[in-house]
Parts: sequence; structure tokens; C-alpha cells
Amino acid sequence: MAQQSKQNKDLFSRLADRGEEFVGRITDLPGAKQFVDTTAALAKRVDEIQKRLRSLGPLEKRVTTIERRLDKLEGKGSTRKRSTTRKTTTASKRTTTPRRRPPSS
Repeated sequence: MAQQSKQNKDLFSRLADRGEEFVGRITDLPGAKQFVDTTAALAKRVDEIQKRLRSLGPLEKRVTTIERRLDKLEGKGSTRKRSTTRKTTTASKRTTTPRRRPPSS
């Protein structure tokens, strides 16, 4: 069993060495440097976005609390979701069509 453990360790060591060699040679490939740079920049952007999104949670809670207080002050008493779409009035639904003139003889 000790021999099998030694073989596994050798296998993992060889794989690790191969990986290090590959990473060392990847910059020799055409376009690889740009790919690596772009990937690193992408990782930084994703981290920034995650930080910004985490800060939105407390703001949403505050807005919900303020909406509830506003509903109580207005006398509505129940919390409702507000829609962002506007209602159209009947005046804006009317379409103007030109009237036809009677045929002239």
C-alpha cells in the first residue's frame, strides 16, 4: 500500500510539473498573452461587480421600509408593488384618421 501511495504521489508530482511547464510556455503561443491579459481583466471586473451588487441588498431593504411607511402615511395600509409602466389615458388611445370627402361630381 505504501508503494501505491508513492506511485500516486509521483503521478501527481508529474502532473503538477507538466502543468507548470504548460503555464510557462503558454505565453509563447500566438494570441495567448492577450487571452491571459483579457482573462485577468475580466476577473477583476467580475470582482468589482460583485462588490457593487452586495451593496444593493441593504438599499433594497431601506427602500422597502420607506415604501411601507409611505403607504401607512397615505392611508393605504397594505404594501403593494409599484409598477414602472404608466397607464395610458383614453385620449392618447384615440387615433386621428382623415375624413373622406364626398366624391365631387
